[in-house]
Amino acid sequence: MLIRAFLDDDLPSVHAVQLQCPHAAQWREDDYVRLAGIPGGMILIAQVTTAGTPEVVGFAAFHRVSDEAELHNLAVNPAHRRRGVARALLQEGIRKLQEAGTRRVFLEVRASNLPAVGLYASAGFTLHATRRGYYQNPVEDAMVMALDVIPASRIPSR
Repeated sequence: MLIRAFLDDDLPSVHAVQLQCPHAAQWREDDYVRLAGIPGGMILIAQVTTAGTPEVVGFAAFHRVSDEAELHNLAVNPAHRRRGVARALLQEGIRKLQEAGTRRVFLEVRASNLPAVGLYASAGFTLHATRRGYYQNPVEDAMVMALDVIPASRIPSR
């Protein structure tokens, strides 16, 4: 599996993965283009190659402002779940944000999305707040989770 930066050609594949994931934020294609083009915007792609053909199997969309960042969206093709794709995307995103000087990463997740909540908790995210009735269709609370990150510039070298 390769984790790499988003390319314009990835847009149809990213949108297709998103549409297969009802718990993911349902963005328009322009939203991804806009995020990829702004300062602090970062979309990572998980790609696998089968029989010589590369396939986008997941993505993570982050936005950093100053020393804080937010994971806006993360989705993995259902046929590729439980293989470490989401964890790899999350870890690489946090690593890149850390290198950019990020001190805290936030995310929102549906309270009922137990696999995602478990993934984020295992990565060190903790409950920061609850937004009552935040999600629609169905109406549901959002858990706001946060991860404190030590910026790369403050990690002692060996």
